Amino acid sequence: MTAAPARKAPAGDRGPEQARVALKCAGSQPGHVDGGWWPRSADLAAELPALAAALEARVGPLARVSYHLDAWGATARKVLLGGRIVRLEGFRATDPDTVEAIGTDSRRVRLLVVPREAPGGAARAVLRSAADGDSTATAADILAGNGVAGTR
Repeated sequence: MTAAPARKAPAGDRGPEQARVALKCAGSQPGHVDGGWWPRSADLAAELPALAAALEARVGPLARVSYHLDAWGATARKVLLGGRIVRLEGFRATDPDTVEAIGTDSRRVRLLVVPREAPGGAARAVLRSAADGDSTATAADILAGNGVAGTR
């Protein structure tokens, strides 16, 4: 199987190609999530370049991203990103409101995924809550606490 090149996210409501990510500070209270991500589309491969750039300081170059199969559109199983292959691993047993990004040295972050159609104010509130260093709330609780329906 060959790796598909990562695509740019489709045009629409967006500024520069930066991922909308908020992370807990390193050394924060361990919890169910390490931060939040508000993607612009359901195309995981297209969203990956910006996400990888946003996470590089925390996990290094990406090796794998695991996600819930029903929460994203059909995607390649491998994507070429920055000259390196990143595996996209879909499962049905994972939380559909999260993705896990794993670096080449096994450092990892689990991110709450804010539904792309969430209103801006609510989505930003979810990102802040997910990045709260004292929070141990689940993804579902963070979404519900900010008035946003999850994927379930």
